[in-house]
Amino acid sequence: MRAFSALPEAASLAAANKRIGNILKQAGTVPGEFDIGLMTQPEEKGLATSFRRLEPDVDRAFNALDYTGALKALATLKTPVDAFFDKVMVMDNDPRVRANRIGFLGKLHGTMNRIADLSKLAT
Repeated sequence: MRAFSALPEAASLAAANKRIGNILKQAGTVPGEFDIGLMTQPEEKGLATSFRRLEPDVDRAFNALDYTGALKALATLKTPVDAFFDKVMVMDNDPRVRANRIGFLGKLHGTMNRIADLSKLAT
């Protein structure tokens, strides 16, 4: 956590993680999966694609007990996470789109918090 918190991306990701947690609490039920095909905006597709590409590396690092490596890999999501929250309204009027976005955020949140609750770093 010390190595991650020293990264320039740490504060932004911690704040995003806290925001995701709040959205998930508000949503109540969180679908277990998501479908990139239901994503309509470039920013959500970009984040989902980046996450899917990165997820195996994070899993490998986590399974090898390389928690610093896993967190540093997650730190590379800073730009697409920021773009997502700048452009995407999670609570869309279309219930399928909304549920898909919530499912995606649930998956992202779970991966980000496998090692520690990153939102605790947010100020």
